[in-house]
Parts: sequence; structure tokens; C-alpha cells
Amino acid sequence: MRRFWLCLLLLLLSGGHLAVAQSRPAAMQVTLGNAAVELSGPWKFHTGDNMAWAQPGFDDSGWTEMDLTPPPGTADPTLGSSGYLPGWTDRGFAGYSGYAWYRLTINVEGADDPLALKMPDNADDAYQVYVDGQQIGTFGKFTSHGVTAYSTLPRAFRLPPNLRSGRITIAIRMWMDSATPFNSPDAGGLHEPPVLGHSSAIAAQIRLDWDDVAHGVGSGFLEMLILMLALIVALSLFWLDRKELAYLWLALVTLITLTVNAIVLLVNFTAWIGQSPSVVLIDDIFTPVRIGLWVLFWGYWFRVARIGRLHREVWGLVFVLAMGTALLRPPLYGQVIPVHAAMYLVPFLLIVKLALAALLFWVAYQGIRLQKAEGWLALPAVLLAAISQYQHELRLIHVPTEFSLFGFQISLGTVSTMLSLLLVTVMLSRRFLHSQRRQEQWRLEIKQAQHVQQVLIPEKSPTIAGLSIESEYRPAREVGGDFFQIIPGSDDSSVLIVVGDVTGKGLQAGMRVALIVGAIRSAVQHDSDPLSILNALNSELCEREHASATCLMLRIAADGMVKLANAGHLPPYLNGHEMPMEGSLPLGVVDGNEFPVMYFNLKMDDTLMLMSDGIAEAQNEHGLLFGFERIDQMLSRPITAAELAIAAQDFGQEDDILVLRIERSSEPRTVSHVEPVMAET
Repeated sequence: MRRFWLCLLLLLLSGGHLAVAQSRPAAMQVTLGNAAVELSGPWKFHTGDNMAWAQPGFDDSGWTEMDLTPPPGTADPTLGSSGYLPGWTDRGFAGYSGYAWYRLTINVEGADDPLALKMPDNADDAYQVYVDGQQIGTFGKFTSHGVTAYSTLPRAFRLPPNLRSGRITIAIRMWMDSATPFNSPDAGGLHEPPVLGHSSAIAAQIRLDWDDVAHGVGSGFLEMLILMLALIVALSLFWLDRKELAYLWLALVTLITLTVNAIVLLVNFTAWIGQSPSVVLIDDIFTPVRIGLWVLFWGYWFRVARIGRLHREVWGLVFVLAMGTALLRPPLYGQVIPVHAAMYLVPFLLIVKLALAALLFWVAYQGIRLQKAEGWLALPAVLLAAISQYQHELRLIHVPTEFSLFGFQISLGTVSTMLSLLLVTVMLSRRFLHSQRRQEQWRLEIKQAQHVQQVLIPEKSPTIAGLSIESEYRPAREVGGDFFQIIPGSDDSSVLIVVGDVTGKGLQAGMRVALIVGAIRSAVQHDSDPLSILNALNSELCEREHASATCLMLRIAADGMVKLANAGHLPPYLNGHEMPMEGSLPLGVVDGNEFPVMYFNLKMDDTLMLMSDGIAEAQNEHGLLFGFERIDQMLSRPITAAELAIAAQDFGQEDDILVLRIERSSEPRTVSHVEPVMAET
């Protein structure tokens, strides 16, 4: 018996004596010294509800007898604890839920002090206690609208002061929820005998019962601490690296698990949350969602392909599992959903839940296949996560899920959760450190490329006699792909002006810019002819794979004569009008390609506007392009290079923006602006 040794210990310590004998069939003989006695009966039991059954004079001789002495070797099928008594569903009343009554008449002798009755710590689900027709206590809320049950807590109730000896009739009005049998295969009523004794002895037992509760679920506080630490780590890592969504999904898993643990602890230590709401929250909502979150976390961790499809499959199964479980819980089950429907719903929901497990292991398989060593490293954490979510299924195949450690009841699910989170946290920290090292290396490479580009792209243009030159350069990323050069002639008053745009963006494009600018500066030392330089550049880029660029090159002589060669770049605008020019392939596409050449005279006060396609391709939040019509409208009046660049950037910059404005003027002037872009952190 679960409490027998406890009562015996109290008896030996108090020096009292305990004697129980059956004096006659109508009453159980109880003799009390300074101790307590288990009221194992036999009790009278009857299903249904009638308040007249609380009265001492009621004739219960036709009721079923129910002995509350736990058979030897019995144990709680869920927790494995000894001294457990099967409920009424296992004792001839299978499938019954609702109200039922226990009655016992006893004959008390030898009680000098006030008496108290300690109720079992394990009962389904709510009860009211009557002594000689007078209610002395209740656990749960009994109203005209129904009953609100709570997880059973240690409770004792004092008997009326005048009841210390003689015949006493104890009646217990029980109520069990229709969903309780799903959590325990032998649910119903009392799973331990009540204990009658002096108030001081009963109070000592209650204290020990609370100590048992603390040892039974006290590990939950340690788990809460570990969960909070894991949550802080996951949120911190996500705050530092928003691109790694696995951190966010782990935080959600941890938050849900933390909430479930908090509910379990509240239910086991307080009567703040009713049994039905706690079951609905944990079984119907949090359990399916938590399994789904674990699957998605590992999906993001392993970076599986088609993550959107995985989302749809996971949330579809989670929805079916949640809705199906709700059908087997009050208020639907037994009222809207017939009881026999459980024969079909239970195996169906088991298949759905196992389908989520299959998805989890499929994700793990994909991770191992794609990431090899890192996938195998994560496999123990995946297995532990699965074990923590499938405790009920493990019990179905007789796998022990509860054990005792240093006097504390430990759940296999608790251990699995803590170990899996520990492993995952270590793995996340390891991945974060590797990511930080890669980002630091990337930032260093970008910084070096920026330094190279700053040297190659002039922040201050040279002063050229007879020309007023404005340049505006606004890269879209840390390293730009547009470029320009203004190179004065070495032996005359001419100037070579180059604008271009390499394919690609970012660091790779910046390196191609460095290659092209270096080649231009090298070629111009031997020949300043635009067409010759384009041909040399084209040959060099064709020797390199995937290295192409548009380029417009013009040479302006001192008298205003211009020779222009173009390799796929936008034509220039002369005095606000686009110059007609034959099209051409970019550099680096076809070796030996012919590039169009044109000659014209740049007269005094004429303006030549050169730009990259980043102006026309600027795009707002509605997907509307800046376009050539807006360029034509803006160039129809006098405008600076900065005004055109700012207008496109404010419209919605998508690519590098480069604008050069060249005016034939008697007063030479240069205005140059290169907008710096800070590297991402």
C-alpha cells in the first residue's frame, strides 16, 4: 500500500497504537491512539448522483462493494509508482464517466483529539466529502453549470469537533471527466484509500505528501532553468545573426516547452488552472505545435531544400492532430462526438503523430546526406528530441518513461528535452562562431576591395582645360560594379573619359573593375585611341570566363572634336537628347567583335551626359521603373549630375548609379562625388 509504511512510521514515532477490526457488517471498527488509519473498507460504490446518498441513514446495502486495499505488486501504469489502486473503469464500470458515490460507515474509538480525513493524492477528478450528511470539504468547483476539476493535490479536511467517537458515515461524491480515460487506462474515482486520524498526524502526512509532489515534479524547476537559458541563448544568437533562422525556430521550440512546463508546475502545485483547460492547452495545442516546431527547426538547421513545402506539410499535420485531439476532449467528446468514435479517432491520430515523426527523420536523413559530418553530429540531438515528444507512444510499447534519482521522480521526456537542448545549444554556438569567423573574413575582403576601388575610381577629377566635369558615383553595395576614368593626354590637351558597368555585383564585380581599370591605364600609356583600347580590353576579357562589361570610351581634343567608341553601354545625351548610336555587344563576349565608332564636335556650352543603367533601372516599392522617359524629362532642362543621381536613388536604387556631366566651358571646373557605402555587419 502506498501510504502503509508512512502511517506505520508515524505510529512508531508517536508511541500510539492502531487497531482495525470488522465489528459487524454495517461498520468498520477504527480504534485510534495518536495515529492514523487507512480506510480501505470495503466501501459501498454506486454510479449516478443523488444528494440523499450523503445522509447517514441511507440504505446502501444494495450497492457494489469496493475494497480500496491496493493488491500486492500493483503500480501506476503511467508513472510506475507502487500502492496504486485501479479505478472504477477497471473494476466493472468500463466506459463510465460522470458522477459516482463512495460510502463507508465506521465505528471510531479512542480518539481524544479532533479528527481529520486525508483524501488520496490520486483521484479522478473532483470530489466532495460528507460526514454524517454534512459537507466538510471539496476539491474542484461544483456548480449548477457543471464541474471544474483540477489535478489532484494533497488535501485533508477536519471532521466536525463533536465527531470523535461512535458511528460515523463518510460519503464521497466523485466526478470524472469523459476525457480522463484517455490519459489513464484504468481511470475513475479513488486510486488510494482515504486516511482518518488525529489532526496532527494527518497534518504530518500532508507535509510528507507535498514533499512527494516536490520530488515527483521538482525536476521541472531545473528543466525550467535550462529552458530559460536555452531561450536566452537562442534569442541572443538570432539578434546577432538575423539571417540564421534556425536560431528563431529553436527559440520558439524552447518558448513552447517552457510554457508547457510552467502549466504542469502550476497544475501540480496550485489550483489556478482547471484540469480541462490545462489538458486542452497541452494536449490539443502545445503538443502538436511543439512537434511541428521541432521538425521545422531541424529543417532550417540542415537547410533542406523546398522549406516552403515542409512548412505546408508540417502545419497541415499539426492542424489535423490538434483538431482530432480536440474531438476526444471535453466539451466535444461524449456530447457532440460519440464515445465509440474513439475506436477510429485514436489510431488515426496515432498515424498522424507518427507521420510527423517520419517527417522529422526524413529531415535528419536529408541533413546527413547533404552535410555529412555535421548531419551525423546532430543525429543524437534529433533522436533525443523525438524521444521527448513521444512519451505516450513509448509507454504503449512498454518502454519505462519514469525513474527515480536521488529521491526525485525523473521523466525520460525531461531528460531527453534537457540533453537535446544542451546538444543543440552547443551546436548553435559552434555554428555561430564559424559564421562569425566567415563574416569577419568577408568583411576584411570587402574592406580590402573598397580600398582598391577607392584608389582606382577617382574621388577628385583632374582639371581639364576648356571642360567643366561633374561626376556622381553611388554604389548599391559595399563594392560597386560601375566605374569611370578621366585620364588627361600626356602630350596634348586632350582627355580620355571612360564609363562602364561590369556584370555581377558585390566583391566579384569590384575585382573585375580593378582588372579593367588597370588594363585601361596600362593601355593608355601606349595608345589613347578609344577603339584600340576597347579592342585590347575585349581580347583580355575574352581570355577570362564570365568576365564581361559594358564600356563607353571617348576622347575629347582641345578643339572639341570627340571620338567615341561603345561596347554595349548606354548612349550619351548631348544637350538633353540621346545620341543615335549603333548597338554592340559588351566586352568579353566575342573575341574580335567590332565596336561602333562615331565622331562629333562638342561646341562651346554644349553638355554631354554619360550614365550607367542604374538610373533607368531604379525601381520603387510598387515595382515601377524610373525609366528613360523620366530621364528625358529631367534632361530637358539644365540639371547637375548630382540632381539626376539623387532623383534615381530616392526613387528606389537597385543597382550602382554613375553619372558624368561634361560641359565645354571657358572656365574649367571639376565636381566629383563618390558616395561611400559602409560594409554590412
